[in-house]
Amino acid sequence: MKKYKEPVEYAKQSCDTMMRKFDAKDLPPEGRFHYHQGVFLSGVYKNYVLCKDEKYFSYVKEWVDSTVDENGDIHEFDERQLDDVQPGILLYPILDKTKDERYKKALDRLVDVVKNFPRNEEGGFWHKEWYPNQMWLDGLYMGGPICAEYAKRFDVPEFTELVIEQILMMFDKTKDEKTGLLYHAWDYSKEAVWADPVTGKAPEFWGRAIGWAAVAILDDLDFIDPNHPQYNTLCNLVRVLMEAVCRYQSEEGLWYQVVDKMGEEGNWLETSCSCLFVASLCKGIRKGIIDKSYLEQARKGFEGVIDSLQWDGEDLLVGNVCVGTGVGDYKHYCDRPVSTNDLHGVGAFLLMCAEAQKVF
Repeated sequence: MKKYKEPVEYAKQSCDTMMRKFDAKDLPPEGRFHYHQGVFLSGVYKNYVLCKDEKYFSYVKEWVDSTVDENGDIHEFDERQLDDVQPGILLYPILDKTKDERYKKALDRLVDVVKNFPRNEEGGFWHKEWYPNQMWLDGLYMGGPICAEYAKRFDVPEFTELVIEQILMMFDKTKDEKTGLLYHAWDYSKEAVWADPVTGKAPEFWGRAIGWAAVAILDDLDFIDPNHPQYNTLCNLVRVLMEAVCRYQSEEGLWYQVVDKMGEEGNWLETSCSCLFVASLCKGIRKGIIDKSYLEQARKGFEGVIDSLQWDGEDLLVGNVCVGTGVGDYKHYCDRPVSTNDLHGVGAFLLMCAEAQKVF
């Protein structure tokens, strides 16, 4: 039987690989406050919490300080898309450690962007200003956890309600009753080229977007009062979603780029969604939301990811990661290029390692 190291050991090797490759300020897209860096560095931070090596915290702070000036202004930031809000979650631990109010000023600005972001007629956030009326699953992660934590820390309950409202609407508009999975997006106007003319739903279940939705809700729940009238509803949503996801796990322990079309021509096993699903299973089990019996599938997924890794000397390589995508048809997702050690993939890998370390 193959022996695996503790998850945090893989995480440290992955962090060290990326830190050798990039000075913090040079993480791509260089100079921009964007979720690519935010996802990766949130994984770095979560593993710092476990291993306590200060070089990891310093790396996160160095990037933040390269993008946020002494007045709390963010240098290069596109307030027309929720993707550029997500790195704000990094500001909380730095604010805690430094007590420097410029990080609070940056947080204030970011949550204000979310509060005033364009919405469709039913109140759902557009994903980006140039995609009017479209709600994408990814948006739950980009704008949710920063607002949920802000609400609890600074006693601003309107942001709790905002987060819950968006989750409930997203599930209502994208859930497929037959599979239990969530379609990648929904268009209120039904005018997008990909939108079903009757329902407005996207045509496919894209793995990473579903993974972000699950991760986001579980992170949101860390900051929502268990006595809130919708708390149990949110727990049930993520539990049912992850139970549905588990029905589509491959023999290798991984999940496919288009989740429900297992083994169909053109489809392929995608690492980042597999990492996010394992992270969600582990956290859901730890929080008592998902039954402990699913730990076996979480472990199978973790080991499947580890088995897929490659090494280049001392560098750990996380491969078969979708570079990112808009919404489209089956061929669109299958034809997306893959990358190795991009920030999406490594970030998802680190999130998985952090959560697996707590339950394995």
